Amino acid sequence: MKQILFIFLCLIPAAAFAQVKEPVQDSVEYEYYIIEGDTIARSHIDLDEVLILSRLKFDNDLERRKYLILRRKTIKVYPYAKLASERLVELNSRLDQIKSRRDQKRYTKIVQNYIENQFSAELKKLTRTEGQILVKLIHRQTGITAFDLVKDLKSGWRAFWYNTTASFFDISLKEEFDPAKNQEDYYIEDILQRAFQGRQLERQPSALDYDFLELTDKWSSPAKRDRKS
Repeated sequence: MKQILFIFLCLIPAAAFAQVKEPVQDSVEYEYYIIEGDTIARSHIDLDEVLILSRLKFDNDLERRKYLILRRKTIKVYPYAKLASERLVELNSRLDQIKSRRDQKRYTKIVQNYIENQFSAELKKLTRTEGQILVKLIHRQTGITAFDLVKDLKSGWRAFWYNTTASFFDISLKEEFDPAKNQEDYYIEDILQRAFQGRQLERQPSALDYDFLELTDKWSSPAKRDRKS
């Protein structure tokens, strides 16, 4: 019944509005909406959202080099975090449709094996710092720590051992992404925003709640020099 109602609600806008587009002069388009027999024309110009990014200022060349290294590593691991987010959404969506607990576990296992077979070899090539950045980005993209993801998909005991093993390499699966308190995390967000703007990376919004512009004001103020990440 819920699925029928959902389909019905989706069809209402399609039945109420018939839309025809007629391109006119460069990026200007006229749209004609037919509503209950009346035709209404509306002109508009579609523009991509642009975030004005200020030029970064560093205290010295060492800080600048650290940022460039962080940028290289962030851009390298971001696609894996984005994939994790997409797979999680897909997994949860499919699990909601599967009624049998046994079938849910079976499907979850299929997704796990797919991710492990496709990307485990690549993930093993990551350095310690790249692995830790990936853990943070997974939290940014999903709103859930890597530890809790493993805990939900496997078991609490398995997640404990995953985290213990990672700690041998100085990586915590419980690490969160917090650009409001951690300056390195802010730099990671800055790197992502610039990469999105330059179309170097495909944009995916963060699952966390923070305002990048407010954080820019915060970390750009003189007081930031007294804060430690």
